[in-house]
Amino acid sequence: MSPELYSEPDQRGLIIYVGQDKAGHWLVQDSGKSLEGRFVSRSAALSFAEAERQIYHASIEIAAAPLVPLIPFRPLAADERAHRRAA
Repeated sequence: MSPELYSEPDQRGLIIYVGQDKAGHWLVQDSGKSLEGRFVSRSAALSFAEAERQIYHASIEIAAAPLVPLIPFRPLAADERAHRRAA
């Protein structure tokens, strides 16, 4: 049998980070880089993070360093297209 079948799972699981970017926007991101939300306040970001934590059985951490947005918040240039899955 292959030893790869018995590898240890990641004990930490999914982590949801709450923090601000360099511009001061409140962001929520997950460690899998598949979730991102932008919020007007810390409390709104924490409320969203808590709801997502319950759904995905994740843990929440406050980011020690500024978060880097996965989706840019600048206006699109004339030759750019929006992400299809962006909300």
